[in-house]
Amino acid sequence: MLVFACPGQGSQSEAFMKPWIERSQEFASQVERLGESAGVDLLRLGTSASEDEIKATENAQPLIVGATIATYRAFFDGMAEGVVGHSVGEFAAAAIAGIISDSEAMRLVSIRGQAMAAAAAEVETSMAAVLGGDPDLVLDAISDAGLHAANYNGAGQLVAAGKAEAISQLIANPPEKARVIQLKVAGAFHTPYMASAVDKLSAASSQVGISDPRINIWTNHDGRLVESGDDFVAEMVQQTARPVRWDLCMNALSDEGAHVVELPPAGALAGLLKRGAPGAVALALKSPDDIAKVEEI
Repeated sequence: MLVFACPGQGSQSEAFMKPWIERSQEFASQVERLGESAGVDLLRLGTSASEDEIKATENAQPLIVGATIATYRAFFDGMAEGVVGHSVGEFAAAAIAGIISDSEAMRLVSIRGQAMAAAAAEVETSMAAVLGGDPDLVLDAISDAGLHAANYNGAGQLVAAGKAEAISQLIANPPEKARVIQLKVAGAFHTPYMASAVDKLSAASSQVGISDPRINIWTNHDGRLVESGDDFVAEMVQQTARPVRWDLCMNALSDEGAHVVELPPAGALAGLLKRGAPGAVALALKSPDDIAKVEEI
């Protein structure tokens, strides 16, 4: 089964779209069109904007989702037998699966990014990756610190989120045999701190036309295949304030023996899959030169 994976926030890098634009006019046209739907100049963000600008939540989210959808439409349209997204990547996955239109995916992700940025500004919060250690002990340490487990990324990686002071304390006092690394994000995503963003996104999604998926799609909520478009959109909205279970998605892909192609900006998900999904094969599309490798997997 050929599955396309859609990356989440933090995967973007300065000018990452340039080689793709140089390779394909169709890609550039798709990016321009998707940016118009989001009300954001994606071409500028993906080619000449500063690192600080593209890290801003309200810019990063439509930038990543737009790049992912544009790559799929320009180079692989119709090839997917399945699709899965990580966090905000679920909006691109929903579009690729035919649950919502590309333009609605971009409109919703723009609302999500703005709403999450606003929620993050209400309280000083942060996130940190916890690498290694005994999973149970890591979860206990996160809870004892008054933090939330926000991302279960598998392959020995958990992400803690909550008040910035508590994150600093966890970094200073890591769980046994674990490392804790501060993440450069605006707030405690995928926790109750994002409740106001869920409300705004829920209201916006109620105005969207929704269809059942045309291909296999797995949810971040619990890693299961979802057959109802309404159910997927509801789960996608709620995951803004609850944990991402990428570990369970990887288990499902491994059980399927899936051949997974990570769409740009790629690298993180393929790396996790190679370490945490022994039954799957993963390829990251880091540059247009990697397109030829898709047939090889």
